[in-house]
Amino acid sequence: MAPEVPEAIGELPVEVRQVSRVVLLDGDDRVLLLNGYEPSDPTRTWWFTPGGGLEGEETREEAARRELAEETGITGVRLGPLLWKRRCAFPFDGRRWEQDEWYYLARTDRTATEMSGQTDLERRSVKGLRWWTLEDLSVSHETVYPTGFVELLRRLLDEGPPDAPVLLATESV
Repeated sequence: MAPEVPEAIGELPVEVRQVSRVVLLDGDDRVLLLNGYEPSDPTRTWWFTPGGGLEGEETREEAARRELAEETGITGVRLGPLLWKRRCAFPFDGRRWEQDEWYYLARTDRTATEMSGQTDLERRSVKGLRWWTLEDLSVSHETVYPTGFVELLRRLLDEGPPDAPVLLATESV
């Protein structure tokens, strides 16, 4: 008798990566974004907030601070409230990523950045960093994640942080 084979062998459950991200604003309300690209196709680029996956038993807040320090060299930020939550799925670096992302507000007076703490994957997929004004983002044709970031930032700057985290639409690429 042959061993039983699951019917949906190609549909194994995928672990959802827990991610903390930081919407980092300086004293002039500029936001710091990283310029990423697909390692196998450097012409496909986008901008995104600093952040990444939780490690070990760290909290979301601890991960946000650690990732910010590793990716930008900026430490000692005033981590504010949780702004947004979203689920997303996308192909990147030869695999499919599924993430549960939490976006925290943070403020800093420090604008000098240092990228030496990045992981190998980040060094192969991040071109640089830039402080953006809302005006610059509003007229840019660059791709920025999460989708709708310019309007989310505009609302944040006009109205302040939401009373409760806003659940953003699920994105799947």
